[in-house]
Amino acid sequence: MALARFNEDRCKGCKLCLTVCPKKIIVIRIDRLNEKGYHPAGLTEPQKCIGCAFCAMMCPDCVIEVEK
Repeated sequence: MALARFNEDRCKGCKLCLTVCPKKIIVIRIDRLNEKGYHPAGLTEPQKCIGCAFCAMMCPDCVIEVEK
């Protein structure tokens, strides 16, 4: 099972990862603020992650790590 992990404190909420996720399971967490004051990205249904790592490749701040 693949798993994408987000370092929420480094995320600036740019939404680039949302645009490339083929499963559309990444969202901006409007219920949270990170230490920089941004709403971070996160997974809605982690069990649906296929481990493609498109999100990690797109992230300009290296927030996302994908384990396969």
